[in-house]
Amino acid sequence: MRISVQSIHFTADKKLLAFIQKKAEKLDQLFAQIINAEVYLKLEKTEDESNKIAEIKLNLPGSQLFAKEQCKTFEEATDLAIESLRRQVDKYKSRAKTRTGSNDEETEIIEQEGSL
Repeated sequence: MRISVQSIHFTADKKLLAFIQKKAEKLDQLFAQIINAEVYLKLEKTEDESNKIAEIKLNLPGSQLFAKEQCKTFEEATDLAIESLRRQVDKYKSRAKTRTGSNDEETEIIEQEGSL
């Protein structure tokens, strides 16, 4: 999986980039068909301490998953976004299995009816 990271309104250090890479690779282990991940780190100019935003977009075959989190640190925001995407990937996988499983059953029924 290819991972691209863009930091907006600041320059991300190597430790943060390595952290994001490590976390995103866990999603790749969960589901090997992920095409790429686009990570956007934004520093919002507000008075609030929770001004760090992590947005992650996963491109899958025929679909796209997205998560956005705002926290006090980029690490925390990335953790929460990755966890959200993990749940989304699990749902995507179960829906894909259901679709392929039901198609096989329908094919069998049609084949049986044709032989009668």
